[in-house]
Amino acid sequence: MIDERKVLNALLRTKFKVFLHYAVRTLNAGAPLLDNWHLDAIAYQLERVRTGEVTRLIINVPPRHLKSITVSVAFPAFLLGHDPRRRIFGISYSNDLSYKHAADFRTIVESGWFQRAFPNMKIDRAAGGDVFTTRRGFRKATSVKATLTGLGGGVFIIDDPQKPEDAQSEALRNDINQWFSNTLLSRLDNKQTGVIIVVMQRVHLNDLTGHLLEKSQDWTVLNLAAIAEEDERIEVGKGEF
Repeated sequence: MIDERKVLNALLRTKFKVFLHYAVRTLNAGAPLLDNWHLDAIAYQLERVRTGEVTRLIINVPPRHLKSITVSVAFPAFLLGHDPRRRIFGISYSNDLSYKHAADFRTIVESGWFQRAFPNMKIDRAAGGDVFTTRRGFRKATSVKATLTGLGGGVFIIDDPQKPEDAQSEALRNDINQWFSNTLLSRLDNKQTGVIIVVMQRVHLNDLTGHLLEKSQDWTVLNLAAIAEEDERIEVGKGEF
């Protein structure tokens, strides 16, 4: 006889899209996830990050497409479920937004379904926007340009580093771009294997996405434009488009 609970736990551990469904339902009072192919595209790239195939990922997507819940909330929980030793930073343009993502993350990892699927991921302590595991891993919340002196991590998730109105200022754009190049990169525990994910809406030609792509070709880019200006194929799985 099939043990449905064991099957569900296996799916939650191996299929990030299934995990995301449960995360959204947990955060939205049981409301189901309204599925769409763009979530498959994001989930596929995040799985490549988890397995180490990709270490530099940019996801450009318009607002209100579940980018923050998917990338900044559910994915860190999924990562720590698989490896509670991970050291993860969630970074946004404001402390309020970063702490909101951290609170949602904690709601997920404290849920019964998460604890059944990932019994080795246990919270040692939580303070403010920081959650520490019993295996010395963590998810820390902070804001762009906040002090990172003495802090290091293996995964940095930068979610909307700048408000759209601020991106119209050249000085403010340059501040963000220089913060990334001069401060954030130095905080990676390992420059070769450390992960940086930037998820944001495009707000200017010279925003952080534009700056990073101008400086390096090492980034994997998933561009999900609100309006397609030309036909293109978007990968949603290995060899699937």
